[in-house]
Amino acid sequence: MFLSRFRVNTARPGARRLLSSPQAMHAAVMSSFPHLLPSDATASDAPRVLWRLDQQARAEVLLYVVSPDRPDLTHLVEQAGWPAAATADPQKPGWQTRPYAPFLDHLAIGDRWSFRLTANPVHTIRRKDGEPRKITAHLTPIHQMGWLLDEERQKRGGFRVLEKPDDRRLLPHGTTHQGRPHPGDRYELSVGDMRSLSFDKNRGPDGSRRGKQVTLVTVTFDGRLEVTDPAALRRTLTQGIGRARAYGCGLLTLAPIAQLTQHTQ
Repeated sequence: MFLSRFRVNTARPGARRLLSSPQAMHAAVMSSFPHLLPSDATASDAPRVLWRLDQQARAEVLLYVVSPDRPDLTHLVEQAGWPAAATADPQKPGWQTRPYAPFLDHLAIGDRWSFRLTANPVHTIRRKDGEPRKITAHLTPIHQMGWLLDEERQKRGGFRVLEKPDDRRLLPHGTTHQGRPHPGDRYELSVGDMRSLSFDKNRGPDGSRRGKQVTLVTVTFDGRLEVTDPAALRRTLTQGIGRARAYGCGLLTLAPIAQLTQHTQ
């Protein structure tokens, strides 16, 4: 497994096109693997490639990729990076990649990390009796947090989100005025950068629409967790969490708790 980081040059037209379309970014990421054909990427047993965009500031956007094989991001450098700088220094091709296995192998029960996750929190609802259940996005922070804090989801993921010490809670015992637990005050967890995305799943060479319209609501979680099952957490870090993984969701990254702003292993 490999973890890669690529800084996007937001001043370039190619970068703006990629940043505006999860479908285009997905295609660009999958094109980074010479031995992975487009038809292979849709196979049920295809190697899992995860990616995520982190916007640190208006002109600082980082692309993270976790993949079974070492990627070649030359096309991204040419389209959305700094090609001249990469050419000037062969030791710095325009992105960084390093083996992920050494980090994964050293995860242990009780380890504590800060984390970041962009996800597509959803649930199923039935509007009327007799109707099939429909997948619907969570739209409020309290329900989005509840999605990640679900006990079964955390157990499957091999972690638990840490609770805040009492002296850091604003409300008595982490409750609201209605006497119900409030995850934003109780847990080391915040949710932000909610985005509603709508795009065509496939387009023809001439830009014509093909296939159905895809609509997603994504949010970014930041928080702190404790490792409860290293093997399960390794699967989570390499296979992802939740839906819409092809469109920049599901990639969980960890960082030492002292380093809250940079999520790289």
